[in-house]
Amino acid sequence: MSNLQDKVILVTGGTSGIGEACTELFARTGAKVVTSSIQSEAGKALAARLTKEGCQCVFQYADVSNESDVEAMIATAVDRFGRLDAVHANAGVLASKRITDVTVEDFHHLMNVNVLGAVLTAKHAVRVMEKQGAGVIVFTTSVAADIGFPAHAVYAASKAAVAAMIGSLTTDHSPQGVRFVGVSPGTIDTPMLAESCAGFDKPKDELYAEVAQKIPVRRMGTPEDVARTVAFLISDEAGFINGAIVPVEGGTLRLPPW
Repeated sequence: MSNLQDKVILVTGGTSGIGEACTELFARTGAKVVTSSIQSEAGKALAARLTKEGCQCVFQYADVSNESDVEAMIATAVDRFGRLDAVHANAGVLASKRITDVTVEDFHHLMNVNVLGAVLTAKHAVRVMEKQGAGVIVFTTSVAADIGFPAHAVYAASKAAVAAMIGSLTTDHSPQGVRFVGVSPGTIDTPMLAESCAGFDKPKDELYAEVAQKIPVRRMGTPEDVARTVAFLISDEAGFINGAIVPVEGGTLRLPPW
């Protein structure tokens, strides 16, 4: 297990799916965690549950597309724990629509959360980390940025934008001690994925079984699969991994196009 003992870690989108798994794993392995999202009740319950277990975890409400919320969540980490060692910029939304059905409102919502949210989180976290001379930011991208997922054009574009941003951040800020990496999940069993099943003429379990049989490892991913990868990327053991995006997709990207 990667050593996260006493690291101060902020997780955005930290109260559901991948973010919740990351919050739990980080806290249970000794990190001091600030978890944030727009799900206040879920966030408070998650922090309370982990605190009861003896972990250090606090919840901070934040809409990552709102700069004042982002500043507040960064300040919570620094004020509460004295520093900010790592951020998992994980907050994201999904809209399964063909481009002919996408509204301007859909576009702005996806881009505001998935891209602007990542930009604002990096902007304010990097300022803290450069003063410290150290830090790491892990961004959640998606294999949708690399392959033609049906009815995901704008979502794919938003994740490709985040993937591209990682390279520029690395050249701009790594000389000051900050690492930037991405984790690119494939088909992961999360509430967001379950919501995307609405409208199909098959039940979710049947759809999931069909998808699993198409993945080379013959199963879908779990939030814990992603959390363990992010934990390693945050750890000092991954100190020479920088500017890279690690796929967590069971071999999906190696499938032939037929």
